Amino acid sequence: MVNPILLIVVPLGLAFALPIVNLISKKIIKYIPVLAFLFNLILSLLLIPKVLEQTIIVKIGGFHPPFGINLFVGPVGILFSTLIALAGFLVSIYALSYIKEGPKEKYHILYLLLLTGATGVVLTGDMFNLFVFFEILCISSYALVAYLGNKAGIESSIKYLIQGSVGSSLLLLGIGLLYGQLGTLNMADIANQINSISSPSIFVPMIFIITGLGIEAAIFPLNAWLPDAHSSAPSSISAILSGIAIEVGLYAVIRVIFTIFNASSFLMFFVFLGVLTLLIGEMSAFSQKNIKRMLAYSSIGQIGLIMFAISLNTQLGISAGFFQMISHTLGKGLLFLSVGFLIYKTGSMKISSFEGIGKKMPITSLLFTIGAFSIVGLPPFAGFASKFMIIKAALTTGQLLFTVLIGVILLGTVIEGAYFFKVIQSIYFKGTTDIIKRDEAPLIALISMSIFVLLIIFIGVYPDFIARILNSAASEFINRIDYIRSVLG
Repeated sequence: MVNPILLIVVPLGLAFALPIVNLISKKIIKYIPVLAFLFNLILSLLLIPKVLEQTIIVKIGGFHPPFGINLFVGPVGILFSTLIALAGFLVSIYALSYIKEGPKEKYHILYLLLLTGATGVVLTGDMFNLFVFFEILCISSYALVAYLGNKAGIESSIKYLIQGSVGSSLLLLGIGLLYGQLGTLNMADIANQINSISSPSIFVPMIFIITGLGIEAAIFPLNAWLPDAHSSAPSSISAILSGIAIEVGLYAVIRVIFTIFNASSFLMFFVFLGVLTLLIGEMSAFSQKNIKRMLAYSSIGQIGLIMFAISLNTQLGISAGFFQMISHTLGKGLLFLSVGFLIYKTGSMKISSFEGIGKKMPITSLLFTIGAFSIVGLPPFAGFASKFMIIKAALTTGQLLFTVLIGVILLGTVIEGAYFFKVIQSIYFKGTTDIIKRDEAPLIALISMSIFVLLIIFIGVYPDFIARILNSAASEFINRIDYIRSVLG
């Protein structure tokens, strides 16, 4: 069997090899990320059936946990590694025609490192390595936000850096406090011993860790960095930050809550925090005139919805939360990529500048529209299936409170639909009615975005296709004892 550690080693090795490749041929370097994440995607897909049968524990150096570092490749890890590889592969194809300026070698190195860090976060079974991979992800993101070198990008990157550094410091401090009390960094071993220490001693490191990770996850009120960072970064990076980076941050938060601290008593707090994050994100998006800031605030709303679903703490609720993560990655990735060339052709991020662009760029505009429909939750797209599953999960609990909160969530969806339809109206129903010469996005970019569309439609029409892995991923979080046993034996 192929070792899952290659999911980390291959892109990381290629990131360090890329300067040498650049000396040989500057034309080759842009294809390195494509090959790296194609490899990761194929390997992840091959591992899915094996992982669904039995969790794979990779013991680094042959040392048995908790004395050695281990990777935990369970249904959740393989689900996220596949999603990271898929998004990384499609966005790297898009970048072949999109990234034309700036230090391209540095862009591709940082891109590889960003997604390597994300993959490491979802596969590691060790708290300190969680911190290390988390830092790789964050530092690469800071640099890529400032990649264009303009004033807005540098300013946004510095804001992101400052807030992210505070988060990293809190995360490291929380890990240090846990290590001081338990003498271990292995997640399963910490989870096994956590009940042996007093509640106040648990509460402080838990708050530090969740707050530190919550900044990257863009949970309200820790999300001030996100709108500026997503709007200033190149659109290919905005797609990754929105579709992968913040979701990996959220994964880390829920891994800590469910597996390590078993903090089910705090989940009602996260239910309300999720709904609040949703409403604030959607209302902020509604008032935006800048298309990328609108999409950034929309991502905050989506994170709130995912938090709500997972905090229901039921098999169906957690499955629905993971389904919403998948539909968000596909939908928001498509939106940022299509907007990238709409902005490139119009020279502006203002929504008003897109008036009539649907006649000039009909294919790109159609791709944007499909992404918007999926995010809003219209059938037959993936967003409809995932949102319907969340509503069903909340109603299945039989609690009046969750039924009321569903009404609030539907209000957020109405707001979401209003601002997306406002953009679509500008694209198709405003501006000149004269015949305009078509000027589409490059073919390679259209192919990349079209694959996103095919996946959105396929998963929307056949949601049962991913039902088994979603259910297995939900079971992994609910049955924390199985996690501990599988690692520690």
